[in-house]
Amino acid sequence: MKVNIKNIKDTIKHSANQFHYEHFDSTPWYKHYEKLNIPKNLVYPKLTLYEMLEDTALKYPSYYAYEYFGKYCTYQEFIEKIKRCAKSFQKIGVKENDKVTICMPNVPEGIIAVYALNLIGAVANMTHPLSSETELEFYLKKAKSKYILTMDFVYEKISNIENKVNLNKVILTKASDSMNLITTAGYFITSGRKIKVKNKKSNVISWKNFIYESRDVIELKKSNKNDEDLAVILYSGGTTGTPKGIMLSSKSFNAIALQNRTMCSGTDPGKSILSIMPIFHGFGLGICFHTAFTAGMKTIIIPKFSASSFAKLIKTYKPNFIAGVPTLYEALLQNEFKEGALEGITAAVCGGDTLTPELQKRVNEFLKKYGSKTEIQVGWGMTECVASTIATPIGNFIPGSIGVPAPDNFVKIVKPGTTENIYYDQDGEICLHSPAVMLGYLDDKEETKTQLKKHEDGKIWLHTGDVGSIDKTGMIFFKSRLKRIIISSGYNIYPNYVEAIINKHPKVLTSIVVGAPHPYKGEVAKAYIVLKPQYTLNKEIDEDINLYCKHNIAKYSLPVSIEYRETLPMTKVGKIDYRQVK
Repeated sequence: MKVNIKNIKDTIKHSANQFHYEHFDSTPWYKHYEKLNIPKNLVYPKLTLYEMLEDTALKYPSYYAYEYFGKYCTYQEFIEKIKRCAKSFQKIGVKENDKVTICMPNVPEGIIAVYALNLIGAVANMTHPLSSETELEFYLKKAKSKYILTMDFVYEKISNIENKVNLNKVILTKASDSMNLITTAGYFITSGRKIKVKNKKSNVISWKNFIYESRDVIELKKSNKNDEDLAVILYSGGTTGTPKGIMLSSKSFNAIALQNRTMCSGTDPGKSILSIMPIFHGFGLGICFHTAFTAGMKTIIIPKFSASSFAKLIKTYKPNFIAGVPTLYEALLQNEFKEGALEGITAAVCGGDTLTPELQKRVNEFLKKYGSKTEIQVGWGMTECVASTIATPIGNFIPGSIGVPAPDNFVKIVKPGTTENIYYDQDGEICLHSPAVMLGYLDDKEETKTQLKKHEDGKIWLHTGDVGSIDKTGMIFFKSRLKRIIISSGYNIYPNYVEAIINKHPKVLTSIVVGAPHPYKGEVAKAYIVLKPQYTLNKEIDEDINLYCKHNIAKYSLPVSIEYRETLPMTKVGKIDYRQVK
C-alpha cells in the first residue's frame, strides 16, 4: 500500500495544533492565587458609588474619611456634606442623567461633588483644570454639560468660552474653602491673593453660596439608577489619539476597589493613604479615593504636588499607603529619612507607567532601609478599565513582569488586529475581560467597536493597544504600545492630537511630536515644525507659535521645546517617520 507522507505530516501538524489549543491553560495565574490565598472570584454588591461609600460610613462613622491641610472629616460628616451638596445640585436644576463637569484638582469639594451627583443619578464629567480653553470647550460640548464645578483660577478660561458652550451655572471654589482658619490665612498670603476673578457673570455662584442653596430643600430625591448605569466620564486618547469620553459605571469603580483591596494587603480600616494622584485620572479617583473609601481608610488630600515634594509629604503626613508613578519614586530615592521613619508604610503601589526592574529593586531597598516591611507593587491598567486590573503579588515579583490579573479579570494575548489567540511567551496585543471595563466611548460607536470586541468565546474583550506576553505561570509582561503615546509623570500625551493643534497655526506646514527623555518625568513632549514655504523663521514667528501652543494645548501636554526643520523624514508610504525623528 502506498503511503502519502504529505498527508501524514499534515495530520500530525493539525493534531499538534489542536492538542496545543485544547491543553492551553487559559487561567495559569490561578497557581499564584492558591499559593497566596487569593480568591478566584469576589462578590460585587449591587451598589452605586454613593451607596458603597454610605456602607462604609455605617460601619465606621467616626473614622476619618479625609484630611485636608490639617482639617479632618469623619465618614459620618462626609455623608452629610455629600447630601447637602446633592440637594444644592437639585436646587439649581441638575436632573438625573445630566452631565456635570468637574474641573478640579484634588480638593474636598470635587470629591464631595462626585458622590453627590451619583446620589441623584447625574454623571460626573471629569476634566483637567490645566486644560486649554479649546480642550475645555471640547469636553463641555462632548458631554453636553450645562453645569461646571471648577476653581477660581480656571474661571478666566471658562469666561472666554462661555458664549460657545451656554452654561446654566458655574460653581466656583477656592483651594481654601475647606482649610482651617490658620491655613486659610497662610494660603491667602502666599497664593490666594494673586488669584483675581474678574467680570463674573450672573450664572456664577461661589461654593459656599451654592451649598447654602440646600437650606430650604426638604426632600432629597435619591436616584433609582443601579450599579451598571453610567456614573463617571473620564477622558483618554482612545485608539486614534483624539480625546474620547470613557463611560464608566459604578460597577467599574467598585470592581477596581474590591479587586485592588484583595491584591494589596495595606488597605485596612483606619489606615491612611497619601492621595496625590488626581481625581480626573482613573488612578486617582479609582484607587486613591474610591478604593480607600470602600476600605474605611483616611485619604490625605493633596491638591498640588511635584516629584521633589513627594518625600516632604511623606515626612509630614506619615501615610500608611503611598501610590504614585515611577517618576515620584525615582525622586523619593534622592532623599534621606531618619532611621525607622518609613516603618508605618504598609503598602506602596506604582502605576501610570512602566517601572523598570532596576528602579523597583532600588525602591524596595530604600523602603527596607528606613524600616518599612512592604515592597512596591506594580499595577497595570488603563482608563478604559478605570485603573489597575493586573498587579504584582507581594513576594512574587519577576523582572519585567506587570504581575497577574486580579480576581475576575481575564487576560489573553492575541495577534494584533485579530481575535486569534497567541500562546505562552509570544508577543501580541493584551486583551482584558473584566467587570471593570468601560461601557464604551461617549457618542462614538465606531471607536467603541474598535476597542470592545466579542471573541469566539462569546465574551466582550477590551483590546488595550498594548503589546505583551504571558508565561506558563500566568505572569504577564508588558513590552510596548501599539499606539504612539508619550507618558510624562504618569499622564498620557497623545502626539497626533498635539500635532493636529500645532498644524492649525496659519504659518505651520506640518509638525511631529515625540517623547524626549527627562530625569524626573520619564519623557516630555518635543515638537519639530516645518513652516510653510512663504515663511522664514524669525523671532516673531517663533514667539507667535509658542504663544499659540500655550493658549491651545494643556500645560501637561505642552511641548517643552520646539525645533524648526526644512523637512521631516518620511516613510516609504509617505508618512512622517516619527521613529527616525525620535
